[in-house]
Amino acid sequence: MESGPVVLITTNDGKKSNIMTISWTMVVDFSPVFAITTGSWNYSFSALQKTKECVIAIPTVDMLDKVVGVGTCSGSDTNKFEKFRLTPLKGKLVKAPLIKECVANIECKVVDIVKKHNIIVLEGLAAYQDNSRKEKRTLHAVGDGTFITDGRKLNRKKMMSSKLPAGL
Repeated sequence: MESGPVVLITTNDGKKSNIMTISWTMVVDFSPVFAITTGSWNYSFSALQKTKECVIAIPTVDMLDKVVGVGTCSGSDTNKFEKFRLTPLKGKLVKAPLIKECVANIECKVVDIVKKHNIIVLEGLAAYQDNSRKEKRTLHAVGDGTFITDGRKLNRKKMMSSKLPAGL
């Protein structure tokens, strides 16, 4: 029962950048607040705690093997940008890099760490979307090594208009 897409989280601890794959993500509400779950078992966790910033990079289905590869090795002994041929891009507001190959990137600051449940609450500061990418389907982990991709988009904006924020 995964709630959001599989994402790549980038960090920079002041010395080096790293990427981790996170399969548990959640949009908290209509504001740019997100939650991910991770903890000390992930090499990037100490950078998240120290710098209080990261980038949520949203990969697409054509990146599946890179996403799984990133998640099955450690940044403690692997430069994941080099190994998986991912291009770091400088952000405007955080030191953690964006990933050029992803369909979208969100620069974030950590606003809360709920230690009891290993939940990191993030506030989006800036978002970027690559509209030139043909592939836009995201990935969802089933939890057993298999993934589901987004399917057909169904529009009910008119029907839900009284519940949506202005401008959507």
